[in-house]
Amino acid sequence: MSDAAQHTHHSIDYVELSVTDLEEAKRFYTEAFGWRFNDYGPMYAGIRSPDGESEVGGLNPDGEVRGGGPLVLLFSEDLDRTVEAVAGAGGRILKAPYAFPGGRRFHFADPSGNELGVYANA
Repeated sequence: MSDAAQHTHHSIDYVELSVTDLEEAKRFYTEAFGWRFNDYGPMYAGIRSPDGESEVGGLNPDGEVRGGGPLVLLFSEDLDRTVEAVAGAGGRILKAPYAFPGGRRFHFADPSGNELGVYANA
């Protein structure tokens, strides 16, 4: 995980996704969103922050994939292209793009079944 000096009190600091297949999950998130990873052997991969200097989360194939947990939302500058990238990478669109106050968003399931959302400003 990232250096303690970079953490902000009461902010979302790290999101860990349980996955059924670590390599498939890494392939999906790399293809759909351009994510990069720090590999810690065959049982964990850290999700690098956009600046590459820290981590914002991880992929854990040892955890149990379960629905109903917190909904992680990603930001997109081009929601329609992101929908295409998610579907093209093998994600399942659960809620097609819809309007909400201030923007649009959609929900998808990754290959392990984790549900995430992506939003864009209006």
